[in-house]
Amino acid sequence: MKRLHVHVSVENMADSIRFYSALFAVEPTITKSDYAKWMLDDPRVNFAISQRGQNKGLDHLGIQAENADELAELDQRLQTAGLPNLAQPGSNCCYAKSDKHWSLDPSGIAWEAFHTLDTIPTYGEDSQAIGASCCSPVHQLAAAAAPKTSRCC
Repeated sequence: MKRLHVHVSVENMADSIRFYSALFAVEPTITKSDYAKWMLDDPRVNFAISQRGQNKGLDHLGIQAENADELAELDQRLQTAGLPNLAQPGSNCCYAKSDKHWSLDPSGIAWEAFHTLDTIPTYGEDSQAIGASCCSPVHQLAAAAAPKTSRCC
């Protein structure tokens, strides 16, 4: 069964953890100095916050697959519809190693389909490699989705 993923970039971790813990009536499953995550069953959501975003507010949305078959199904949906799609197998980000597929909705909101493989002790090197918060390759996807112009005479 898949789980909705929401990632929000926040200004103050302590205040945000206090707010979301009260809202969800539970403490985070993972707490780091720059990141926190709640794995909720009611509603079934993977809700994360971090101080890594360039802009505060919604960073990205996603669907967390429980296994490789579910992730392949999500990837196939994007491909069949001809939507922007960027694969990141073995990605190290958000204190986890995951296989990911990214897309952009028509408003430019990044969507991440992913299957978590393991935990890692650092936020991850992918965020520095692509210069975006929480490893979201928004700029790469936007460039791939842009209409191609001919450079011919």
